[in-house]
Amino acid sequence: MALDQELSPAHSTRSADWVRLDDLHDDPYPVYARLRDEAPVAWVPAANRYLVTRYANVHHVDNDPETFSADETGSLMKRVMGHSLLRKDGASHARERKAAGVPLRPKAVKETWTPLFRRNAERLLVEMRDAGEAELVSQFAAPYAAANLRDIIGLPEVSPEDLTAWSQAMMDGTGNYADDPTVWARSEAATQAVDDALAEALPRLRANPDDSMISAMLHAEDPLSPAEISANVKVTIGGGLNEPRDVLGVAVWALLTHPEQRTRVLTDPRLFSVVFDEAVRWTSPIGMYPRQTTREVELGGAMLPAGARLGVVVGSANRDPRQFEDPDAFDIDRPRKAHLGFGSGAHYCLGAWVAKASVGQVALPMLFDQLPGLRLSGRRPVRAGGWVFRGLLDLPVAWDH
Repeated sequence: MALDQELSPAHSTRSADWVRLDDLHDDPYPVYARLRDEAPVAWVPAANRYLVTRYANVHHVDNDPETFSADETGSLMKRVMGHSLLRKDGASHARERKAAGVPLRPKAVKETWTPLFRRNAERLLVEMRDAGEAELVSQFAAPYAAANLRDIIGLPEVSPEDLTAWSQAMMDGTGNYADDPTVWARSEAATQAVDDALAEALPRLRANPDDSMISAMLHAEDPLSPAEISANVKVTIGGGLNEPRDVLGVAVWALLTHPEQRTRVLTDPRLFSVVFDEAVRWTSPIGMYPRQTTREVELGGAMLPAGARLGVVVGSANRDPRQFEDPDAFDIDRPRKAHLGFGSGAHYCLGAWVAKASVGQVALPMLFDQLPGLRLSGRRPVRAGGWVFRGLLDLPVAWDH
């Protein structure tokens, strides 16, 4: 279905035709607040789907895959990346998740990957340290996430710069609700580049297994096919790079703009893990994902037809005042309640432990330890953007050297 052929919202009594994609990109939170109050499940023509914005409804959708399927018809993710485990349910999802998830389990992250994270962070910090200033997203967060990810996936010959470009192009494609042909062209070029890299990696890893994700999928008890491996590698390059990159930038920004909390964290570095978790809640890097109803169902006061396309807005759910007190504030002391930044249920993020270790346990402590006096440089404003995927676009910082 083309994006301009809207599904009929006839079964819903609430339509939010005032929502604009540009507003969501620039600052979605006022839009989310209005939707949560006025129409928590609303037909949004600009997104060509119903947006689900309250915490309780998002949590319910996550935990009822029989009614709210991840296998969406006309999925932009399937168009860009192929049919990955993120767009599957039931036994097929479980099979691929089991194969791909072996290198991402807590024990593997601690023993195999965390030493790699430290080496990659140290290398980048050595390169940056004498300059005294940097744009932290492009000069540290992105290359750090990319260097970690290429080894976890099993593509060590790919440069971090190429992996970053491929990731952004594919993520732009999966969020291309405006149907921009330029975005499609870039995402198609990126997916072809990934397939070319896989064509070289698969024979090597088939013959010489290692600790990587590709190797795990090749040598699983029920091995995945090349097409299945391709789709799951592409989706991992997307979320597995963007999510740690974006939460790292947000967490640094939060500490630099909340000096009292920063002082406490530097006094007790164990709190960096709390900073990480609060940053994921506060500015959810994966802000929305799709689902599709398998039957007529009532949700949040709206009657949805079978086949209705939903946007499950985690970025709104994690700022729902019905769940979190003063949700727009960054606060490491807030009462601990489960956020949905990594999803919940069967589709809980496979890379959650990688993100927690690489950002909360390694990168954040090392940045503040090795860049003394880390601060916003003031050379230009800090910029954030996105709603399907949200993070900082520009984080200019300086430090003493």
